[in-house]
Amino acid sequence: MREPDIGTLMFFDKYPNAVPIYLRFEETIYSVFPGVNKRVQKSQITFSNKHVFACISFARVKKKAELPNPYIVITLGLPYPLESGRVAVKTEPYPGRWTTHIVVGSVDELDEELFGWVRQAYFFSDSK
Repeated sequence: MREPDIGTLMFFDKYPNAVPIYLRFEETIYSVFPGVNKRVQKSQITFSNKHVFACISFARVKKKAELPNPYIVITLGLPYPLESGRVAVKTEPYPGRWTTHIVVGSVDELDEELFGWVRQAYFFSDSK
């Protein structure tokens, strides 16, 4: 597993227990999509090709009592509303684009199903 850069460490300053979840996500992203760009911002880490296809944040998409500890929120841009019990919130900010928030509380939740959705978001973003 790669060491986090200083920007990433600063992003996780208040949530250090979530770093292993994030690092596994990042490692998988880079192994599946080697040319992906990453940008660390104050409120999220974005992954993009032509456009942003996935974000990592600590968005409050559920009540605090319902959130696991640790957790990250993975946000994907998809062309359809994702129907899954794993989805915390989904919105259609404009026709044909669905923003989908998924709470991940452990490395074990970074499974094939989740990365299948990440692949769909990647190709949807790349097609625009």
